[in-house]
Amino acid sequence: MRAPEAIVFVVDDDPSVREALRSLIRSAGLTVQTFASALEFLARPPPDVPSCLVLDVRLPGLSGLDLQKRMAEIDIATPIVFITGHGDVPTIGPSDEGRSCGVSHEAVHRQGPLGRGNCRAVLNR
Repeated sequence: MRAPEAIVFVVDDDPSVREALRSLIRSAGLTVQTFASALEFLARPPPDVPSCLVLDVRLPGLSGLDLQKRMAEIDIATPIVFITGHGDVPTIGPSDEGRSCGVSHEAVHRQGPLGRGNCRAVLNR
Protein backbone atom coordinates (compact mmCIF):
# COMPACT_ATOMS: atom_id res chain seq x y z
CA MET A 1 0.00 0.00 0.00
CA ARG A 2 1.32 3.43 -0.94
CA ALA A 3 1.88 6.02 1.80
CA PRO A 4 -0.33 9.11 1.59
CA GLU A 5 1.29 12.09 -0.10
CA ALA A 6 2.17 14.92 2.27
CA ILE A 7 0.92 18.46 1.66
CA VAL A 8 2.60 21.80 2.30
CA PHE A 9 0.13 24.60 2.95
CA VAL A 10 1.24 28.19 2.27
CA VAL A 11 -0.59 31.19 3.75
CA ASP A 12 0.60 34.59 2.52
CA ASP A 13 -1.37 37.66 1.46
CA ASP A 14 1.15 38.62 -1.25
CA PRO A 15 0.25 36.83 -4.52
CA SER A 16 3.82 36.99 -5.85
CA VAL A 17 5.20 35.40 -2.67
CA ARG A 18 2.52 32.69 -2.77
CA GLU A 19 3.41 31.88 -6.37
CA ALA A 20 7.17 31.92 -5.68
CA LEU A 21 6.72 29.57 -2.72
CA ARG A 22 4.37 27.33 -4.74
CA SER A 23 7.01 27.01 -7.47
CA LEU A 24 9.85 26.45 -4.99
CA ILE A 25 7.98 23.79 -3.02
CA ARG A 26 6.84 22.01 -6.19
CA SER A 27 10.43 22.05 -7.46
CA ALA A 28 11.35 20.07 -4.32
CA GLY A 29 8.82 17.43 -5.37
CA LEU A 30 6.19 18.31 -2.76
CA THR A 31 2.46 18.90 -3.10
CA VAL A 32 1.40 22.45 -2.20
CA GLN A 33 -1.85 24.34 -1.60
CA THR A 34 -1.85 28.12 -1.18
CA PHE A 35 -4.19 30.47 0.66
CA ALA A 36 -4.40 34.27 0.66
CA SER A 37 -5.56 34.57 4.28
CA ALA A 38 -5.68 32.77 7.60
CA LEU A 39 -9.48 32.56 7.39
CA GLU A 40 -9.28 30.98 3.93
CA PHE A 41 -6.89 28.36 5.35
CA LEU A 42 -9.17 27.65 8.32
CA ALA A 43 -12.17 27.20 6.00
CA ARG A 44 -10.68 24.15 4.30
CA PRO A 45 -11.29 20.67 5.70
CA PRO A 46 -8.58 19.35 8.05
CA PRO A 47 -5.91 17.41 6.16
CA ASP A 48 -6.02 13.63 6.36
CA VAL A 49 -2.39 13.30 5.24
CA PRO A 50 0.88 14.50 6.81
CA SER A 51 1.23 18.26 6.37
CA CYS A 52 3.04 21.41 7.39
CA LEU A 53 2.24 25.09 7.08
CA VAL A 54 4.44 27.87 5.68
CA LEU A 55 2.89 30.90 7.35
CA ASP A 56 3.46 34.63 6.97
CA VAL A 57 3.70 36.31 10.37
CA ARG A 58 1.97 39.50 9.20
CA LEU A 59 -1.37 38.94 7.54
CA PRO A 60 -4.30 41.35 7.34
CA GLY A 61 -7.10 40.39 9.72
CA LEU A 62 -6.07 37.23 11.53
CA SER A 63 -2.25 37.37 11.74
CA GLY A 64 0.05 34.38 11.43
CA LEU A 65 0.58 34.31 15.19
CA ASP A 66 -3.18 34.56 15.75
CA LEU A 67 -3.69 31.67 13.33
CA GLN A 68 -1.16 29.60 15.26
CA LYS A 69 -3.08 30.25 18.50
CA ARG A 70 -6.40 29.45 16.82
CA MET A 71 -5.01 26.18 15.44
CA ALA A 72 -3.89 25.18 18.95
CA GLU A 73 -7.35 26.02 20.33
CA ILE A 74 -9.08 23.75 17.80
CA ASP A 75 -6.46 20.98 18.05
CA ILE A 76 -4.76 21.34 14.67
CA ALA A 77 -1.19 20.23 15.33
CA THR A 78 0.27 21.01 11.90
CA PRO A 79 3.94 22.06 12.18
CA ILE A 80 4.57 25.68 11.13
CA VAL A 81 7.45 27.35 9.29
CA PHE A 82 7.05 31.09 9.89
CA ILE A 83 8.13 33.55 7.21
CA THR A 84 8.15 37.33 7.13
CA GLY A 85 9.25 40.16 4.90
CA HIS A 86 9.53 42.47 7.91
CA GLY A 87 12.42 40.94 9.83
CA ASP A 88 10.35 40.26 12.93
CA VAL A 89 10.77 36.50 13.24
CA PRO A 90 12.14 36.89 16.81
CA THR A 91 8.65 38.03 17.90
CA ILE A 92 7.55 34.42 17.47
CA GLY A 93 9.62 33.45 20.49
CA PRO A 94 8.05 31.18 23.07
CA SER A 95 4.63 31.18 21.42
CA ASP A 96 5.86 28.67 18.86
CA GLU A 97 5.64 25.81 21.39
CA GLY A 98 8.50 24.05 19.61
CA ARG A 99 6.48 23.55 16.42
CA SER A 100 8.00 26.20 14.19
CA CYS A 101 11.16 27.69 12.81
CA GLY A 102 11.47 31.12 11.26
CA VAL A 103 12.86 32.20 7.94
CA SER A 104 12.27 35.38 6.00
CA HIS A 105 11.02 36.23 2.50
CA GLU A 106 14.43 37.86 2.03
CA ALA A 107 16.16 34.57 2.81
CA VAL A 108 13.92 32.76 0.33
CA HIS A 109 14.77 35.26 -2.41
CA ARG A 110 18.49 34.89 -1.62
CA GLN A 111 18.19 31.09 -1.88
CA GLY A 112 18.70 30.88 1.88
CA PRO A 113 17.00 28.41 4.22
CA LEU A 114 14.22 27.58 1.76
CA GLY A 115 16.44 27.48 -1.33
CA ARG A 116 15.82 24.85 -3.98
CA GLY A 117 18.59 22.60 -2.66
CA ASN A 118 17.20 22.23 0.86
CA CYS A 119 13.51 23.14 0.70
CA ARG A 120 12.49 19.55 1.46
CA ALA A 121 14.90 19.35 4.44
CA VAL A 122 13.50 22.53 6.02
CA LEU A 123 9.90 21.42 5.49
CA ASN A 124 10.62 17.93 6.83
CA ARG A 125 11.81 19.37 10.18
